[in-house]
Amino acid sequence: MRIVDYELFEVPPRWLFLKVTTSDGIVGWGEPVVEGRAKTVRAAVEELMDNYLMGEDPLPIENHWQTMYRGGFYRGGPILMSAIAGIDQALWDIKGKHYGAPVYELLGGKARNRIRVYQWIGGDRPADVGKAAAEKVAAGFTALKMNATSELRRVDTSAAVQSAVDRIAQVREEVGDEIDIGVDFHGRVSKPMAKRLAKALEPHDPFFIEEPVLAEHNDELGDIAAHTTIPIATGERMYSRWDFKRVFEDGSVDIIQPDLSHAGGITEVKKIAAMAEAYDVAMAPHCPLGPIALASCIQVDACSSNTLIQEQSLDIHYNETSDVLDYLADPDVFEYRQGYVELPTEPGLSIEIDESTVRSNAEHEVNWHNPIWRHDDGSIAEW
Repeated sequence: MRIVDYELFEVPPRWLFLKVTTSDGIVGWGEPVVEGRAKTVRAAVEELMDNYLMGEDPLPIENHWQTMYRGGFYRGGPILMSAIAGIDQALWDIKGKHYGAPVYELLGGKARNRIRVYQWIGGDRPADVGKAAAEKVAAGFTALKMNATSELRRVDTSAAVQSAVDRIAQVREEVGDEIDIGVDFHGRVSKPMAKRLAKALEPHDPFFIEEPVLAEHNDELGDIAAHTTIPIATGERMYSRWDFKRVFEDGSVDIIQPDLSHAGGITEVKKIAAMAEAYDVAMAPHCPLGPIALASCIQVDACSSNTLIQEQSLDIHYNETSDVLDYLADPDVFEYRQGYVELPTEPGLSIEIDESTVRSNAEHEVNWHNPIWRHDDGSIAEW
């Protein structure tokens, strides 16, 4: 069996799909993308496929991963690792289909029967969170996540802090103490504001605070952790086990959130999860992306004992034109019951992509970029 062809499809709302075809007619799908940098990642995928993988046996995935990563003198970073991630997902999809088993069975077998998921509420500039929370809980979700704030100055006002407190208080009042509420700082917050916000939010018992500072300031997480008992989560902008090694050794992070489309794919995130387990750190993979990324997450979640919960993007505020289920031939694979998704049993990534919908939607121009926010004085703010 050899890799004989590949195609890339940029599709709305902001996703890039990869189709890899073998000489045996097996097709594997991957989702290699950096949101807002799809065309850049596309070029990286083409380079890797043309230079390393065309004509090769798809099954020795570890060797292919090492070749793609180590074959270039310069390594790591969001573009290269996202390109590797999508290719890796497609190779695992092929391998699972070749052996007639879900990927998690090839990775050691299941560690659980179902996986808890959480639901986004509130949008980029969080609003109407109480009503949205009540609706999602009524739909069966037992865990929610919301942005803590919109843009903040490096040292902002008491009113800005109180606004964040009021939002989570509103959600807590609506849903009670049995529902978990994750609060995403989204890297928008400076260290002094992160300390203030963590202390102020603590009475409302958040499930976790996510990315309280940007990944380039991970050395400050210990100081922030010293100011709160709220579990700290981070990792969506960390791209390899070498990035995560530092936060494990520091001991200040309780939950890691690697992204299966950014952090080297199934091969790398399985290794990151095992490292985390050794440091008593839980995993909640980042996934505000499409169905292939989510399917890949679920495969790793299934066989990782320290998986806590899974992000998923159904009805997320980015998906205004297309949603996760639109590209699946059988959307029931992601049916959520009582806040959980059952483990899939079909071979490979356990999803069937509706290729006609992919091809049709790929004909439309997709040019998603995150907004550029600015403070009152005209300086750029973190989005």
